[in-house]
Amino acid sequence: MRSISESISAVWRRPGVLAAVAALLAIAVGGFARAHGIAGDDQEFLLRSSGPMVGPFLYLGAKHMVTGYDHLLFLAGVIFFLYRLKDVALYVTLFAIGHSVTLLLGVLGGLHVNSYIVDAIIGLSVVYKAFENLGGFRTLGVQPNTKAAVLIFGFFHGFGLATKLQDLAISRDGLVINMVSFNVGVEIGQLIALSLMLIAFNLWRTSGGFFKHAYGANVALMTAGFVLFGYQLTGYFVT
Repeated sequence: MRSISESISAVWRRPGVLAAVAALLAIAVGGFARAHGIAGDDQEFLLRSSGPMVGPFLYLGAKHMVTGYDHLLFLAGVIFFLYRLKDVALYVTLFAIGHSVTLLLGVLGGLHVNSYIVDAIIGLSVVYKAFENLGGFRTLGVQPNTKAAVLIFGFFHGFGLATKLQDLAISRDGLVINMVSFNVGVEIGQLIALSLMLIAFNLWRTSGGFFKHAYGANVALMTAGFVLFGYQLTGYFVT
């Protein structure tokens, strides 16, 4: 029987593992300041905005999702081994319901949560999905309800969106229609990102190298999730 150190070494020698981990860590480390963040001109616009502004909030919601790498990492993990469009639609819909409910509940209902804790859980959502894709739960002899897990983690992703909007103290004038517009924009952004992901996955699957590198890609996903978790947890304890 191989020792634990030998098993770990074998994992890291698999084709594509190191490259995939390096790429995802570069994305994660480079994007920490932008995770859910609304800054620069977008922040100034939100601080000045007053009254219903459907178009701008649609745009901001879509932009926020397309550039929200932590959401996209989780979404990539969710669809990684989904081959039928109806399965993709089901899981993405559950995710959308989850983050829509808590985004609107957080901003419109005034429900406040600690942003560091929420973002740490979002990091763990990436870890969870990668671990599931690697067959980790089967090894442990358990099988979580995958649909319920995606919905529950969707709730946390929505709170992650809400906390950053709450920090800006957006005007209450037109808030309901603006937040609904922002949420619709988030869903539009998710559909755009999902379409690009599905194209990329389909090309990868037909290239013949999908199963050869799938293990390494999910190890990379898990590593990035742990880095996100550690970064946010550190922020919680030092602030």
